[in-house]
Amino acid sequence: MHSSDRSREDIRRFVALAARQDQFLEVVSGEEARARFHRHLDLSPRGEERVPLSASLGRVLSADVVAEVDVPGFDRSVVDGFAVRAADTAGAAEDDPVALRLNDEVLAAGHAPDLTVEPGTATVIATGGMLPRGADAVVMVETTEAVERPDGLFVTLTRPATPGAFVAAAGSDIGRGEVVLRRGQTLTSREIGVLAAIGLAEVAVVRRPRVAILSTGDEIVAPGQPIRTGAVYDSNGAILAAAVTELGAEPVPLGIAPDEDGALERLVAQGLQCDALLLSGGTSKGAGDRSHRIVAQLKDPGIVAHGVALKPGKPLCLAVTGGKPVVILPGFPTSAMFTFHSFVAPVIRAMAGLPPATAEEVPATLPVRLGSERGRTEYVMVSLVHGADGDTLAAYPLSKGSGAVTAFSHADGFLAIDAQAEAVEAGTPVSVHLLGRAVAPADLIVVGSQCIGLNAVLGGLIGEGMTVKALNVGSMGGLASARRGECDIAPVHLMDPATGTYNMPFLAPGLELVAGYRRMQGIVFRRGDPRFEGRTAAEAAAAVAGLADCILINRNAGSGTRILTDRLLGPARPTGYWTQAKSHNAVAVAVAQNRADWGVAIETAATLYGLGFLPLQEEHYDFVVPAARRDRPAVRRFVEALDRPDVAEALRAMSFLR
Repeated sequence: MHSSDRSREDIRRFVALAARQDQFLEVVSGEEARARFHRHLDLSPRGEERVPLSASLGRVLSADVVAEVDVPGFDRSVVDGFAVRAADTAGAAEDDPVALRLNDEVLAAGHAPDLTVEPGTATVIATGGMLPRGADAVVMVETTEAVERPDGLFVTLTRPATPGAFVAAAGSDIGRGEVVLRRGQTLTSREIGVLAAIGLAEVAVVRRPRVAILSTGDEIVAPGQPIRTGAVYDSNGAILAAAVTELGAEPVPLGIAPDEDGALERLVAQGLQCDALLLSGGTSKGAGDRSHRIVAQLKDPGIVAHGVALKPGKPLCLAVTGGKPVVILPGFPTSAMFTFHSFVAPVIRAMAGLPPATAEEVPATLPVRLGSERGRTEYVMVSLVHGADGDTLAAYPLSKGSGAVTAFSHADGFLAIDAQAEAVEAGTPVSVHLLGRAVAPADLIVVGSQCIGLNAVLGGLIGEGMTVKALNVGSMGGLASARRGECDIAPVHLMDPATGTYNMPFLAPGLELVAGYRRMQGIVFRRGDPRFEGRTAAEAAAAVAGLADCILINRNAGSGTRILTDRLLGPARPTGYWTQAKSHNAVAVAVAQNRADWGVAIETAATLYGLGFLPLQEEHYDFVVPAARRDRPAVRRFVEALDRPDVAEALRAMSFLR
């Protein structure tokens, strides 16, 4: 068969299989999928093992721990001083001190006493020393005075002691036979200290579940290996291994399986030797995801759900065999991690002997409108910032898509959009499910336009210990955030089309402008392209605007670059005008990879990707500050950092000028 005929046949086969969508014949709700999954699982802890105390950090106790000794094991002094009989000190006063003869013994910690404290005597004792027979109290050395007389050494006391003063009695901390730690407790440094105090060298803990992790797909490349066009590094494998470890289990990496049935079958069989098996990703050569076809061969009961009415996460496949969970997670990182934490993490916690995680929710307000797809519950990652009053929270969506690796690391939590909703309007109160941590306000909140030059300013401040939260929402989004008092700094580069003036015309009452730096915007293109080489930016734009085969990559509405681009184009709408990139780098990489032929971006991005550059206009990248926040220490430090010589030099190195 000719290669072109074979390619057409592959295309027909792919389209036919994709149209069937046989793996999604029954899309169920998240609640139904979870119920089916748990119905067939063995969620009990995976046995017991004994480990040395030095290796017990983070482990879960498999049984109650009963003390076989008293702690302390004897009456001991908690201060440096003198062991006495309290009765001998009665009536002691400044004007009528009591003198006690010192015994010929010093009781240091770790030494058993030889002499009894007889009436009228005292014994020198150090902190931790064992209280001698006859003594029932300790007086601090600071409240006494030593006196040498012809008949020996004496100590004088000017205040009386009470029985038990400055003495830790035997068993006062832990008594023999007492349950000191309970089954199911996770061992931290504090619990390990208790175990050491009762003399344990090893402890019985729940065996860590072994979780096999297999990444699938011909497009997946292991980190550290050369990347090829169209391939992606295996981030899911690393993320899942770390997440499994965080849950108290042991990850067993199986590597990357190609889209080939034999290899997949062998690796799945290997993974089933563990307590659980996780697969992610895998797009075959024209036949869709092969993983579910291999997992579909499992029995007892096998696949219990494939296709869940969630966004992200619809392709999730849940299976059980012999009480073991087998899960195929979506290939996109955000989808994979969301479904992992929602469906898999609770199962691993149970197998590791951990109690269910407690979900914390906080009320917030959505500052922007969110569209949604009806028919599926949609979960949106958000970053939280405090409002102007310091009490309310605004939930900014992290709209990076299910393929983003950074969404989980940048998110404070997520909100759910009902399956029947088509949108959630700006200003709507929402409930945000926190991702395992309380919301701690950062020292500096930066909301607005993204620029790599900003790293030169923020990087130094972060290195000095300042905490910073930066949300890239575009210039108009940052300006709106500043008006609402939700940020300290709003980076903007907005040009007034009528006057060509940057930023100042957009200020509202209560907002101030801090001068930032200048950067050159222009047309980026692949070097050697005759449609752009040797022309000015205006000439090139006019020449290519009407060429159907000259594709523009535009910027998102609301960005300063989009305003500049629209002014350059006037009424023209070149091919690709409605294709929007969310950053200067995204414009440059689209041109570098030949997905587009030109776009408007900063000169630094053109240099980074080896592109040609036609200067268009020097723009002002400035910072809007709410007047009410101008005197905050973090804001003052940010403004001062702009004038630091090291920051100015770093900006110059990126072609940005103060």
